[in-house]
Amino acid sequence: MTTRNENFYQTLRTEVRERVNDKLRGKNRWTEYILLAPDMFYLLWKLSFDSRVAIEHKTKLAIALAYFLSPIDLLPEGFIGPLGYLDDIALAAYVLNEIINSTDPDLVHSYWPGEEDVLAAVKRVLAAADEMIGRGLWRRLRDMVSR
Repeated sequence: MTTRNENFYQTLRTEVRERVNDKLRGKNRWTEYILLAPDMFYLLWKLSFDSRVAIEHKTKLAIALAYFLSPIDLLPEGFIGPLGYLDDIALAAYVLNEIINSTDPDLVHSYWPGEEDVLAAVKRVLAAADEMIGRGLWRRLRDMVSR
């Protein structure tokens, strides 16, 4: 990973943990999901540059990355704090699930920096997405990458 990308990842990881601790103090039921944001971002980034990932998946990876980076999205972090990462995480899990189902799982595992198994994390997010961000928003996010 380049230094600039590594710095962004470390900055995001630190920011998310600090914001969660400051704003939510671990009392929110979605805290454990929010803490996945930096690891999911990193995985999306690394997969987007890997030549073994199909071009149609790279397009979806780019959409998910752009959504993560955009200050204006359906649940903006700047306005609602750490809970604003929930839509980014749901979209990332949706895209990663497609890649996991059609790519060598070892490829995905090789880039995952998280402590929890990546497959378990993705399944957990997908199972909770309707409740986590609402059915309508969840449908809009899926539609955004399924066109």
